[in-house]
Amino acid sequence: MADARARIEEIETSDPIGMLDDPNIGPNVVPDIMIVDTRDVRERQRSGHIPGSFHAPRGMIEFWVDPDSPYFKDIFAQEDKKLVFHCASGWRSAITTATLQDMGFDAAHLREGFSTWEKQGGPVGYPEKK
Repeated sequence: MADARARIEEIETSDPIGMLDDPNIGPNVVPDIMIVDTRDVRERQRSGHIPGSFHAPRGMIEFWVDPDSPYFKDIFAQEDKKLVFHCASGWRSAITTATLQDMGFDAAHLREGFSTWEKQGGPVGYPEKK
């Protein structure tokens, strides 16, 4: 883990929060990055999520980002966006970021993860109750 963190870009939670709600862009949009949530779906349901983030469970990331994979997701074809991963506390997202950098992607992660997002004033969305 220390090896991964030593060689990846770590973003402070306050940085993307400070970019939100730019009147020139729109609410809950951070320019030039795509926030990707690597947590389990149950974590998102229980704790909420960063509005506008894309959910990609940690176990599927490598398959979803690889254009040669039968599981490729078109959302990862946006070459103008840096991928910024997060998990609950920054451990899974650090490993994800290191792996994707090895695959040639421009990636970073939220150093402290979702656990600090709401504490620092970031908006939180919840799934609609059915």
